[in-house]
Amino acid sequence: MKVVYLPSIIYFRGGRVRAMDYIVINGQKTLKGKVNISGAKNAAVAILPAALASDGVCVIDNLPQIEDVLGMIAAMRSMGVKCEFRDNHTLIVDAREINGQVLDERLTKKMRASYYFMGALLGRYKHAEVPLPGGCDLGLRPIDYHLKGFAALGATCIQEHGVVKLSAEKLTGANIYLDCPSVGATINIMMAAVFADGVTLIENAAKEPHVVDAASFLNKIGAKINGAGTSAIRITGVPSLRGGEYTVLPDPIEAGTYMIAAAITNGDVVVENIIPKHMDSVTAKLKEMGCTITEGGDWIHVCGNNHLRSCDIKTAFYPGFPTDLQPQMATLLCRAQGTSTITENVFEQRFRYIQEIKRLGAQIKVDGRMAVTKGACVFTGAEVTALDLRAGAALVIAGLCAKGETVIGGVSHLDRGYENFEEKFRSLGADIKRIKRDE
Repeated sequence: MKVVYLPSIIYFRGGRVRAMDYIVINGQKTLKGKVNISGAKNAAVAILPAALASDGVCVIDNLPQIEDVLGMIAAMRSMGVKCEFRDNHTLIVDAREINGQVLDERLTKKMRASYYFMGALLGRYKHAEVPLPGGCDLGLRPIDYHLKGFAALGATCIQEHGVVKLSAEKLTGANIYLDCPSVGATINIMMAAVFADGVTLIENAAKEPHVVDAASFLNKIGAKINGAGTSAIRITGVPSLRGGEYTVLPDPIEAGTYMIAAAITNGDVVVENIIPKHMDSVTAKLKEMGCTITEGGDWIHVCGNNHLRSCDIKTAFYPGFPTDLQPQMATLLCRAQGTSTITENVFEQRFRYIQEIKRLGAQIKVDGRMAVTKGACVFTGAEVTALDLRAGAALVIAGLCAKGETVIGGVSHLDRGYENFEEKFRSLGADIKRIKRDE
């Protein structure tokens, strides 16, 4: 018997044996209807650790029910933080009786955002021991900028046995210039600097919406942060933070995923509960390709086009085109007329997914940080594997317009960042279902 091994599914000729859950899509269904966007993953995983800095009770609304959020909550509970859900999307956090500043690697190794515990714990307790972060394999993602920022504030930073150990007698405000506008470093330094004596200035800071959201949350509970959303963030240290209630912003990456899915299926979809301004770079490219876009106060209406035009994409830090939507957009460009180029300026291994969408029929070549698509390709169903979170979303988008059946393994990646993924697509008319390993 011939056996073919894929990373997350084992296939035998004449039958299939699953090692993990997988998704089955019968494609070529036009998406129509309305879809409600959940809270932003990238904001939520920063705000949760930031709540550890509070001396009171924090109520966080619009939390997405995704694995990365649940993983952060599990890590917080392991330190004695009381976390109780009021409902599916509202969490009550009480960190007043935290019993340690040391995190278990088993609870953090799958999450890139676990590094936010460094800034939050260092700021409030002047001590933290956090395992090096995990997350999607997108190439080199060092935390050097984070550690240089902590050191500038007066902390001692030691890495040994896969753990970052931070300590300080006290933190003192400083001028910190980031060589790269790193989102993670900006937020992490900001959380520590909230408790530093004096004023901290972060220059060349990241401007992403979730940076602003983290700063807004901290301000809501008593921090003094000005300039979030610009390249210069000024933090005036305070002795303590109180409790408060805060609502996480809608997820622009989830919104962009559904907008692109509507375009590739020639659909007619209203994406609701969003901030349209955050979608400007995506909206501009979809219009350039021939889609009809209408915007309201908190929604965007996307109508597809059977004759999509080619265009070029260059990822960049906000407000540029987001790297987290590059795989999804590349999949759409494979269907457009003519040749398109995609230049990846953020993560050097973001193109790993291309080997999988080629199995579905994509005609795309990679040369370093650039990919070139030969448009008007026809996707046909195949067995593929999601290698990371956004790669999984790209494969789903390809499967939605493919002829026949597409089987996608590695769907645990999707669970890290998309809430009710299959249910939302089914509500729009997609033929998509998850097969669980115990079925």
